[in-house]
Parts: sequence; C-alpha cells; structure tokens
Amino acid sequence: MPPFITRGFHHVTLVGRDANRTLRFYRDLLGLPLVKQTVNFDLPGTYHLYFGQDGGAPGTIVTVFEWPNAQRGTFGIGGVHHHAFAVADQQQQLRWKRWLTDRGVAVSGPYDRGWFTSIYLKDPDGQVLEIATEGPGFDLDEPIDRLGQELMMPSPGRLIGNRDEAEIRAMTWPETVPCIDEAMRLRGLHHVTGFTDDLSAAGEFYERALGLRLVKRSVNQDDPATLHYFWANYDGTRVLPASDMTLFGWPKSARVAREGVGQTHHIAFRASDDEQLAAWREHLLDEGFDVSDIRDRNYFKSIYFSSPDGLLHEIATDPPGFAADETPDRLGTDLKLPPWLESRRPELVTGLRPLDLVV
Repeated sequence: MPPFITRGFHHVTLVGRDANRTLRFYRDLLGLPLVKQTVNFDLPGTYHLYFGQDGGAPGTIVTVFEWPNAQRGTFGIGGVHHHAFAVADQQQQLRWKRWLTDRGVAVSGPYDRGWFTSIYLKDPDGQVLEIATEGPGFDLDEPIDRLGQELMMPSPGRLIGNRDEAEIRAMTWPETVPCIDEAMRLRGLHHVTGFTDDLSAAGEFYERALGLRLVKRSVNQDDPATLHYFWANYDGTRVLPASDMTLFGWPKSARVAREGVGQTHHIAFRASDDEQLAAWREHLLDEGFDVSDIRDRNYFKSIYFSSPDGLLHEIATDPPGFAADETPDRLGTDLKLPPWLESRRPELVTGLRPLDLVV
C-alpha cells in the first residue's frame, strides 16, 4: 500500500431545492454534462444529480441533492464558503464573465489573488462558486520546494480597500460569447474553501487523515484580519491539481454552519479502488477517527468521517464509474436506480417531478 496521500477531490455534493433549476444552471449555464440522474440512496424519495466532465471523471464532479422542503443552510465553522472550478487562463475567465452577465448572472471580479485570478457567482440556491485560473501557481512568491513555511502577505494592491473596484467591475470580454467552447470549458475542481476556528487542528486533520500538506499561509484578501491557509497533494516539486483544500481561520465565537439548501453537504476525496478504500478505512481507524462502514454507491464505494469542526468528508473509489449502468453515450438520460431499489421504481418515480432533459 502506498503512503496514505489522496490524489485529490473526487466530488463535492451540494443541497438544492429544485432539480430542474439545478439542471438548467449546472448543465446549460456552466456547461457541465449531466452524467447521472438517480436518487439519494439514503433518502430515495429525492433526486441526486451528478454533473461532470469526461463522463464524470473524478475531480470534475459536482453532485446535488434535491431537498425541496429543507431549510436554508448557513455558512460558518464546519462548513464551506465556496468551491472553485478551474479555467485555463484569464482570457477564458473574462469570456466566462461575459457569458454569465449576458444571461443575467451577477459576477464579481476578476480579482488578482496572486497564485490565480478569480471571479465569483452564486448558483440558484445561493451556493458561492468561483472560477479560478490554473496559474500562475503557489510558487509565485515562494520556492516550490519550500511552500507553506512562512506567512506570505499579498501585495497591498490585492487587498480590499486598495483595489480599484470600479475598474474590476468594468473588466469583461469585449464581444458577445455565443457558446461555451472547448477553450472555455471548466476543467474540474480547482479548490474548496471552508471555515475553521482552529487552523492548527485542521492542518493536523488534513495531514493525518488525507496526507495533504500545507502549501500556503496567507490572509483572506477580502478580510485581511482573517488567516487563509491552503493544503494540497504536494511532494516538494509540484502541487497536484484538484487537490487544494483551503480554510479561513475564524474566531471560536463565530457562528457554526447549518446544513441546508445553498450549502455544501460534503466533500469527497479519491481512492484508487476497493482495496485502497479498505486500507484507507483501517488507516483512519488507526489514527483515531470515527469512520463509517464501506457503503456501495453503485458508481463508487465510499466511507465517511468528519473534521474536528464537523465538516463531513468522504473517500470514494474511482471505479466503477458512471458507465456502470449506462453506455457512455447515454449518461444522464434515464433515471437509474441501484439494484436494491429497483423493486421500488414505480413508487419512487411517482414521487419525483420529471426532469426537463431537453437542452
């Protein structure tokens, strides 16, 4: 068994209120193909939709539980502030800003974060999303072999209060963007940003549980009194894409996250196969974490455990993937149920509102 270091994100799972609204946003507006329509296996009267690139490749997947009657969630300690999608460069990012604003979506930025450039928007349920450039990378202000060793302060011009906000608002692509082409395509998850009231304990958790390493110590450029730390799969020579978990350090008196609509339900990291997943579970138990049994999710198997702040984490296998019960050219076109729920299909279908699959 290799060292217990995850290759990065498998997926993130959000909570939404209306499956058709979710479909229109993630598939039609963001260009993420629907790769599976199924139900929440733990609450099978509700939809669970999966969106992802390249047939649902790990690291590109966003999934949404439809909970029509759930309360609205709130971000805070033990929750997620936003997750970010990767885009090639700032040119494509500006095209995204034009594409979104022309369709009535409020977008802020682009903001120069130093290591990447960011624009921000919200999905229809209020979840904050970011589209971030792939570079220039964390070695912009530190040697690649010594990342995360010192507190790196952003240049003053990147901090709130010093930026020319009017100029930033005005920056966009000069021409209408007619479609999401290959150059614009969202390339997968760039990072996930959450909240903690103890950066030291959080760092110990990500290092012990998932093998991630600290790659950047800095401050929140929109709230410079708040520390902002980054962990990733890092071997001293490179930071692996789609592995970057970041946290804002809030005071212990800050509010605690509340599960619900518009919030991230959990974050999933990768295991290569069933054998490695079982080894991960033993590793986490040996480290003293409370870990679920291995659960069959039909398209992967997974285990669940929580950070000290209460954020739910999952480790999910790469195989068998979303072609386990559909051919690659039919992904997402039919409601798929796992074998143990097939006998309930008439009942479950009756309780679900039909999806508008026509693009």
